[in-house]
Amino acid sequence: MEALQRPSLVLFIFSLLSLLVSSSSSDIQIVNAERRIDLTSHIVRAFLTLKVENKGTSAASEVFLAFPPTEAEHLALVKAQAAVGKKKRRTYVPLDVKPTELPDAPNGAKHFSIILLNPLSSGETATLEVLYILTHSLEPFPKEISQSESQLVYYRDSALILSPYHVKQQTSFIKAPSTKVESFTNVEPTNRAGTELKYGPYEDRPPYSYSPIIIHFENNHPFAVVEELIREVEISHWGSLQITESYKLFHAGARHKGVFSRVEYQSRPSVSGVSSFKHLLARLPPRVHSVYYRDEIGNVSSSHLRTDSRKSELEIEPRYPLFGGWKSTFVIGYGLPLQDFLFESPDGRRYLNFTFGCPLAETVVDKLIIKVVLPEGSKDPSAVVPFPVEQHLEVKYSYLDVVGRTVLVLEKKNVIPDHNIPFQVYYTFNPIFMLAEPLMLTSAFFLFFTACVAYLHMDLSIRK
Repeated sequence: MEALQRPSLVLFIFSLLSLLVSSSSSDIQIVNAERRIDLTSHIVRAFLTLKVENKGTSAASEVFLAFPPTEAEHLALVKAQAAVGKKKRRTYVPLDVKPTELPDAPNGAKHFSIILLNPLSSGETATLEVLYILTHSLEPFPKEISQSESQLVYYRDSALILSPYHVKQQTSFIKAPSTKVESFTNVEPTNRAGTELKYGPYEDRPPYSYSPIIIHFENNHPFAVVEELIREVEISHWGSLQITESYKLFHAGARHKGVFSRVEYQSRPSVSGVSSFKHLLARLPPRVHSVYYRDEIGNVSSSHLRTDSRKSELEIEPRYPLFGGWKSTFVIGYGLPLQDFLFESPDGRRYLNFTFGCPLAETVVDKLIIKVVLPEGSKDPSAVVPFPVEQHLEVKYSYLDVVGRTVLVLEKKNVIPDHNIPFQVYYTFNPIFMLAEPLMLTSAFFLFFTACVAYLHMDLSIRK
């Protein structure tokens, strides 16, 4: 009889815990929400300010964010921070944000969990600042334009902030790059002033409220997208760090139709090809040297390098301007002093401290591959990256290599300029391996000269 009662007791406890979890999540309410969406670039940045309140009886340790599936597939980054202190002395503390799943989420909404610094007690409020960034969220319409036409795009969103909580009051501000807005969805109250659209305020909206909107506006910002970037960082303990970057660049805006006229493009630059681009700016580390820029034809001389003690900027110009749908492939290479990026940890391991991401400004990278080539003889490589990436090992053979060099490969999709933050690669290295190549060269020269001396002293003549 007791054995039959145990499963029912376990089920009762599990159902009670699930009710407590669901009630604790529904006990959070958003007192005020303000969202500001920046559409001035082809990278959409949204700033969300939430004032949350715990209406329940138990403390809450996390707050959930919700995104519709159409936004979730283009989501590149989600960051959150908490406002601490009063207005004059307010500081912001970063918070951990992790993807999570809620069983009651409607229509495949994707959720993220914001871990609070301190659990939010009953009746307490907290202010959270959230930044989320979207890529490939502007749809060109019309899809094809001529050289003399401006680029128009669609942006689709919701006038109401998608949230798993009840929202007492909310307002959304959407900023366009210019006053040329063709049309927009009107959800009362909606106001437009200059380049900004205001949706709201809306009051007392239930969880997962959604009101779709479409904004059709002009955006001639160059849609620079790198379809694939292979970045190779080769470490040499003889004092240098060699970087080689292979780009497959693509203009993701409205496709160009008709015939391209370079005469019209150069004579009327403010009208002809306003959505195209012919310059790219690469922000490189300081003290860079041996910089080169070439494509499939050969070296490209139309580049300018500006360096100082804090940064280096390389302005490159492809052989032809890029219109919508056009592509360009090229390679950038440069050297760096090793002492600026290679250090030794307290446990005796060596580690490389380098910048993740793409050095090109305001560029989206669909697929980024970073290959860190370690010196021959390196062991136990490991990477510390502040966001999820795929990792695997390869082997590369170079000049005078015997066993090959270990290559740590990091891969990430949907990379934006906000991912340009330092990462570390740790490894162990025995300094005796630095003598391998000099000893091989010395031995080869010694054997060569020994063979020459032996040949000179040999008598190969035929005698009686």
